[in-house]
Amino acid sequence: MPTATVTFTTRAGAARLGGNAVGLAPFETRILEARNGRRLFVTGAPARHGPVGIEPISGDVVGFLVGAEQSGDAIYITGDTVWYDGTAEVARRYSPRLVILFTGSAEPRGRFHVTMDSNDALEAAHAFPGADIVAIHNEGWLHFKESGVELAAAFATLGAGSRLTVLERGKPTRFVGACHKPLLSD
Repeated sequence: MPTATVTFTTRAGAARLGGNAVGLAPFETRILEARNGRRLFVTGAPARHGPVGIEPISGDVVGFLVGAEQSGDAIYITGDTVWYDGTAEVARRYSPRLVILFTGSAEPRGRFHVTMDSNDALEAAHAFPGADIVAIHNEGWLHFKESGVELAAAFATLGAGSRLTVLERGKPTRFVGACHKPLLSD
């Protein structure tokens, strides 16, 4: 991180990290401007790392919206969250073309999940009807209880299989977005 111009995180995370860390509150936007004048909008998105009341245990988490022409018009990265009122509010306010879900139904601290399960992911797909959906953060740890393959099966069962991309480890994947235009141009 020392070589990055800016690192976005939660406000609590920025206070701990110092330096180039910038904490974003939900729906707070910062604009990054390139030398050529092009702008990129980065907006904090609400996230909750588990059920109601988890915050004293899990701490603050944040997702991010990235916009090319305006806030949230390109990519929504949920961060470590479940589907709840805060993520639903993101869907009411923004229309990203690509939604990256942190899935896996992680259960590191008991029988409640702290990342999205198939029900949450299907809710997100329904809430963002114009977006391509990508599932990440669902392999490599014992606390993940639902694989990408299982998530894809749930989507297929409910007729939403074509909306979901589960990334394959080591395989580059390019996304052009639901409107078949590059999400962020060069």
